[in-house]
Amino acid sequence: MLWVAIIGLVMTVLAVAVAGRRALFLFKLATVGPPAPERIEYAKANAGAELKAQLVEVFGQKKLLKWTPSGVAHFFVMWAFFILLTVYIEAYGAIIQGAITGKPDFHIPLVGTWPILGFLQDFIAVACLLGLVAFAVIRIKNSPKTLGRKSRFSGSHLGGAWLVLFMIFNIIWTLFLARGAASANGNFPYSAGAFVSIPLGDVLPQNNTLLEEIALLLHIGFMLVFLIIVVHSKHLHIFTAPLNVLFSRRPDGLGAASELRIDGKLVNFEDEDLDPERLGRGKIADTTWKGFLDFYSCTECGRCQSQCPAWNTDKPLSPKMLILDQRDHAFKVAPYMMAAAGGGSTAEANPHADTDVLALLEKPLVGEEGVIHPDVLWACTNCGACVEQCPVDIEHIDHILDMRRYQVMVESSFPSEAGVMVKNLENKGNPWGMSEMKRADWIEELDFEVEVVDEKMPEDTEYLFWVGCAGALEDRAKKTTKAVAELLHIAGVKFAVLGPMEACTGDPARRLGMEYLFNMLAQQNIETLNEAGVKKIVATCPHCFNTLANEYPQLGGTYEVVHHTQLLSKLVDEGLLTPITPIEEKITYHDPCFLGRHNKVYSQPRDIMSKVPGVQTQEMHRHKDRGFCCGAGGARMWMEERIGKRINTERVDEALTTNPDTVSTACPFCMVMLGDAINEKKNNGEAKESLEVVDVAQLLIKSVKGAS
Repeated sequence: MLWVAIIGLVMTVLAVAVAGRRALFLFKLATVGPPAPERIEYAKANAGAELKAQLVEVFGQKKLLKWTPSGVAHFFVMWAFFILLTVYIEAYGAIIQGAITGKPDFHIPLVGTWPILGFLQDFIAVACLLGLVAFAVIRIKNSPKTLGRKSRFSGSHLGGAWLVLFMIFNIIWTLFLARGAASANGNFPYSAGAFVSIPLGDVLPQNNTLLEEIALLLHIGFMLVFLIIVVHSKHLHIFTAPLNVLFSRRPDGLGAASELRIDGKLVNFEDEDLDPERLGRGKIADTTWKGFLDFYSCTECGRCQSQCPAWNTDKPLSPKMLILDQRDHAFKVAPYMMAAAGGGSTAEANPHADTDVLALLEKPLVGEEGVIHPDVLWACTNCGACVEQCPVDIEHIDHILDMRRYQVMVESSFPSEAGVMVKNLENKGNPWGMSEMKRADWIEELDFEVEVVDEKMPEDTEYLFWVGCAGALEDRAKKTTKAVAELLHIAGVKFAVLGPMEACTGDPARRLGMEYLFNMLAQQNIETLNEAGVKKIVATCPHCFNTLANEYPQLGGTYEVVHHTQLLSKLVDEGLLTPITPIEEKITYHDPCFLGRHNKVYSQPRDIMSKVPGVQTQEMHRHKDRGFCCGAGGARMWMEERIGKRINTERVDEALTTNPDTVSTACPFCMVMLGDAINEKKNNGEAKESLEVVDVAQLLIKSVKGAS
């Protein structure tokens, strides 16, 4: 048995050395770029939430189990890695003990002969085999060769995935062979429980020492080769995914946009030493170690791609490929990046390097000849479907925003039509460029008085009603504004509005990448709100709601912010609003991305509709956390959609499959986008003339006022 121990230990040392060298390379590559101290600080400050995330997302596989067949298969394969560690302890113990005593009958102290452990080892190995079969079937069924773009594996490195499945299969069959041979030779730790290994030992040759020794070496050898493959492939996520989850934002990478930093420090636009050329991310070397963790953790599963509204409407953006293209480029230039970071030159990394290869270092992240094509970058709506579905907490939107920031603030390169919006925000404080005095015009159309803040909030006022640019200036959105105001008035809720003092929250600017303009607008609004003594805000626009609630605290503006559907639902539950008049309509509800996925407000709009008599609700196929975007987010409201099918048209096509009388939503952007698509359908005779888009508040006021 001595020769087995020598070979086994030599293989182990060599494999661990190769894997360790790769791990050191990956660490050095990830730390070439700027630091991300906020991630470490956040993890420390939110240790409880991070621990829960590890238990729920890593060990519990919550996100993966949303996709039941593949999720269950992955659950068992993952747990096989944990539980079968005990088998490797037994295997190494057997070869060492066999070399010393001549009898490889090692067992783990205390628990090593318990039948329950033997059962668990065999059970998880069998479950792992079944998981491999499920993975193979899923990959064949969803092959890009058959489904093309519709396959979530389109663009993935398919060969590596099949190799890993093959290697795991080899690990499992050699496991059973080694355990069966040990049982046949009387060296197996378990007398019962191992329901596969023991029967297998009964049919294998008895007292065949050579078979047991070869089986042990094969089992250990396949494991070691698998280890080397893992650290050189996408299956690196086995080690990096828990770290990526640990350093991700909680509850997820949605809600607030990431703050702009240079070398880990928050950008202060008033700092005279600020280097404007370093705003955002212009090349791969500007990526933080958290960004590299995202690269390393991508499993290429394509869940993000399958949910992306841009990809589903034939646009070039795939969130998966956005990450993979950056990762592949980083690996290409890695030696030169590390040489440059170490103070050396790229020539020192490889004196014979081709000029074209060295030029990769200066290759822009975004550009016609860049790593990411501009059409990819500007197709994103910031809907968050990718982040929501990613099982390893990759924060795709953070990557996109950082690249947009560089393009906008350094390169001044962005869709021309968005430039009009930027100028309007700068000059008029709203995207449409209308006079601020028009912000209060909607009040004149009401038959009751609405308080307009004059420096200070009236003492008896509970809420500031943040109307928003669309709610004050866009005709369709004004209907929602008036409905909410009437409902609050009927319920006896005291509220006031800022009127001309209100300016855009800055959401379109920030999501475009114009961080400076966002900062300017946000600080102006925060100063106004603080001077007025505002504590509680109700907003009808999910983009305003998200910005006020989640992003203004980054700049010192902390308020209690609710969306109007949350407040109205509460008022209905408390009996302050009573919907009585029936609305005999079949209604399908569209989840606004910045209300639903970004802020997890799914139930309240539906609760309101359920309280309105006569309403029949019919969910679209894609709803709640898998809801489909309207196409307006990420500042796309002010950009033309020239590639593929229009996102709002795709969404309306889905809504029409429910044969609705009305489409409801809770966002002014969604109302505009869906309304435009429905009008187009009406003109083409594809939708009934009576079909319209309304806000949930409009349904409620119709039922409540009818009763009065």
